[in-house]
Amino acid sequence: MAIPVVFSCNQHPVARDRISPRPLSPHFIFRRITAAIAAFVAVLLWGMTVQAKTFTDDLGRDVEVPDHPTRIISLYDVDVTIPLIELGVFPIASHGRIGLDGTPYLRSSRLLTGVDFDNSDIRYIGSTEIDLETITALAPDLIITAPGRASAIEPLQAIAPTVSLDAARLGGPHVYQKLAELTGRQDALKYLEARYQANIAALKRNLNPSDITVSVLQPLNGKINIYHTYRSLGRVLRDAGFKFPALIDNIAPSGRLQVSPEYLPDLDADYIFDPFRDDRNNGAKAEIKAMNDIFPDFCRFLKACRDGRYILVSREIAISNSYGALSMMTALITSHIVADRFRPPSGPAIKSPENAPKP
Repeated sequence: MAIPVVFSCNQHPVARDRISPRPLSPHFIFRRITAAIAAFVAVLLWGMTVQAKTFTDDLGRDVEVPDHPTRIISLYDVDVTIPLIELGVFPIASHGRIGLDGTPYLRSSRLLTGVDFDNSDIRYIGSTEIDLETITALAPDLIITAPGRASAIEPLQAIAPTVSLDAARLGGPHVYQKLAELTGRQDALKYLEARYQANIAALKRNLNPSDITVSVLQPLNGKINIYHTYRSLGRVLRDAGFKFPALIDNIAPSGRLQVSPEYLPDLDADYIFDPFRDDRNNGAKAEIKAMNDIFPDFCRFLKACRDGRYILVSREIAISNSYGALSMMTALITSHIVADRFRPPSGPAIKSPENAPKP
């Protein structure tokens, strides 16, 4: 049996130009040997004690995975870690982000689940680069990644069974179904889906979405960024039956498009939603400035904006595929549109209670 050994050599770029490499320190050698032994023991114990099943991931790979994984490592916070938490499964470690103060965090998770690195047992294992030595030492029984992640499949598979799930191409519902299958949490998913469908039904009891046009856009790098379905925000709008401009509808279902400013009038609708960076100070103000930088006085060219129907929403919530985000987006959409459509008529202002009509 071949011993799976994983080495991660993240040398400083300058090191390549040195004529004489530094001698390896005893501490360095010890860490490498420890990682190799941990990988060998993890694979050996997994093969001896765990009941396995065959799982087909989104790369078309058939992978033998444990029936009931208990030591899952997630390599994508938004599309793997948060869904796992919602399903009631806490990974032992996860990919994350680094804040401006140097503190690691799970993007959107505190807003949507209340869970983060600093208040849970989930261990941070990197952001742009994943620490393979730490993964090995944690002895996972399942690693879940996604296409385009920093670490290739092969070295991960040498540590533990590794599957790839593609939320960007196949959507949030697909990933939740796959995660529920992997973890045996189909009942939890059933309840989450039932809550979401109840929210959509409540929205449709008060509105007729098929008579209302909506648009979702955001400024990005001097252009206007649009998606066919903008994650949780777009899913709620489409599942409820709202209508979109042709420019958005003609995008491939999993696709997005960047258009130049002259296309802005083609994105007008009854209501426009713009996801802004609420994780930054003055993010809303910066969003409007970015739009004006792209198209000066843009609001004058959009009826929705002139009528006060240009709605800024939290990007940190809208960008998630989670059921928590779906609930929040459904409530936000309902409250904004219902409040606008059913605003009580107002007459002349009444300056004092004495002038008020008697009941």
